[in-house]
Amino acid sequence: MEMDSPSQSRPPHVVIFPLPLQGHINSMIKLAELLALAGFKLTFLNSHHNHERLIKFTNIVAYFKRYPGFELKTITDGLPLDHPRSGNWFLETYEEAIKMKIKQRFREMLMNSNPPVDCVIADGFSGFAIDVANELGIPIIGFRTSSPRSFWVYYSITDIIKAGELPIRGSEDMDRLITTVPGMETYLRCRDLPSFCRKSDIEDSTVQLIVKQTRKSTEADALIFNTTDELDGPILSQIRTKCANIYPIGPLHAQLNTKLKAKHGESFDQFSNALREEDKSCIPWLDKQPYRSVIYVSFGSITSTSRDQLVELWYGLLNSKTKFLFVVRPDSVIGKDGEGEDVVKELMEKSKDRGYIVDWAPQEVVLNHQAVGGFLTHSGWNSTLESIVAGVPMVCWPYFADQQVTSRVVSRVWKIGLDMKDVCDRKIVENMVNDVMVDRKEFVNSATDMAKVINQCVSIGGSSSNNLDRLIEDIRMKRLKTTKRL
Repeated sequence: MEMDSPSQSRPPHVVIFPLPLQGHINSMIKLAELLALAGFKLTFLNSHHNHERLIKFTNIVAYFKRYPGFELKTITDGLPLDHPRSGNWFLETYEEAIKMKIKQRFREMLMNSNPPVDCVIADGFSGFAIDVANELGIPIIGFRTSSPRSFWVYYSITDIIKAGELPIRGSEDMDRLITTVPGMETYLRCRDLPSFCRKSDIEDSTVQLIVKQTRKSTEADALIFNTTDELDGPILSQIRTKCANIYPIGPLHAQLNTKLKAKHGESFDQFSNALREEDKSCIPWLDKQPYRSVIYVSFGSITSTSRDQLVELWYGLLNSKTKFLFVVRPDSVIGKDGEGEDVVKELMEKSKDRGYIVDWAPQEVVLNHQAVGGFLTHSGWNSTLESIVAGVPMVCWPYFADQQVTSRVVSRVWKIGLDMKDVCDRKIVENMVNDVMVDRKEFVNSATDMAKVINQCVSIGGSSSNNLDRLIEDIRMKRLKTTKRL
């Protein structure tokens, strides 16, 4: 006898489990709220460390009380709470922590859940979650929080190596085209491959881990991507040859804003999911600046720079014709203890007339401020989407992983910005900032046109809105496809 669907008895219970990194939590907690708005019971499973930071810097507990059945639970990330968790810590330690603690704790949580779990949505980098869910007979969806194009490059690395296009043969090889990533043959260069592909040893453990986790994620019952068909349609078609059922439901922050506005009107409030304290004093400063006169500069939550790089960036900004809002985390400067704070104080003193420096900013608010006309960014996927939705052109200075791919796509495919990868020279910074902010208005026009298209995707009847509706209905009716194309 066929079991009743959850919709006939109780709301579906979904567990959402992100990788313990700011960018992954950012998009996955927005998805959790979208499913809560649909009436689902949600369990958001975060690391102890990040949960404590959210409690410290946000109103997370009070905010999610508005959703009956929304529960915040924690799990270890395998490290002591006082560990700095900077740089590539998760690549260096996370797999070992999974073997030691995380996998068993996750299994126990699912087994002991009341009510039972109807669906798991796990970070696409957490392949162990697929094994646990399959073992317990629970449908599982992988959420790939980086761009579809970077996912597709990750997936293709094995083929790139087989074709002899890796390893890279020195600096003279960096602009050679990569021809073995279907759909990206005309623009992807060695320089645009994920940062770990620059290793001379293609058997390196980091390379192998990322390839393994990417290929593993196609074994999930379905995949979610934080994008739209309009942004990434050709590559999504390629991905469907490996995982037939995918849900492009992004940009998630715009999707959530649209749903909250429809429910609460213009007065809706939104949860800030920053793991750092936001300095909102930058908003009154922006209020005093002319329309589209400021370039916003931020390199995300884990990018590290040397003191010399930071100084070059700052002088490039200072020498440009543009005012700037510069986010400089004190922990982002590589060097002796206290050196980061010293250089920030020095730059703040010299920037009084031209710029404003903060430790952390409310980024979505900043990008939508009328005074902001450009974004100097590390090309993290969340930041890129927020810039696209706001219609703000970009200067891209990628740091690692998927960011090299995204910066190339921004400049070469979408033509809504410039790619500054692999250089940090004050004259180049000055020229590119002026190109985007002053001299080349086609960037503004292209970014404005793209924003209109992408915002339409999350409106009623738009492609992403329809895909979200399909995801909700498939979970509600337990209709997730389990046939995989391997």
